[in-house]
Amino acid sequence: MLSKSVLTSEDAAKAIAASQALATQKGWAVSIAVCDDGGHLLAFVRMPGASPASAGIAQAKARTAAVFRRETKGIEDMINGGRTAFLSVPLGEGLLEGGLPFVVAGQCAGAIGISGVKPDEDALVGKTGVEAVLAS
Repeated sequence: MLSKSVLTSEDAAKAIAASQALATQKGWAVSIAVCDDGGHLLAFVRMPGASPASAGIAQAKARTAAVFRRETKGIEDMINGGRTAFLSVPLGEGLLEGGLPFVVAGQCAGAIGISGVKPDEDALVGKTGVEAVLAS
């Protein structure tokens, strides 16, 4: 049997709070989703002013980062580099930058997805959430 870390509801809330604090500080209206390692939603917030579309996109980015166990930026870069066949993979809805996994001892414990601003800004907000959880 293997043992691994899992995200708790408290971890998800911590990630949301840290991400939301940075987004608020920057004046960015985003949606933030945190899911477990199977891509199942643990926590979600759509900040005032965030696009309705950002809600589904953030959740898809989190789910994709969790099930593929990597940042969605890498997947987007691969597709933009010519591997367009990857667009047909199952569970590949959030193939845009802004989804980041929580990696603990080399294993994915879940992921966070951000949507609402520029791709690198989405990723920065997500990184803040990941770091808040992994630092504790």
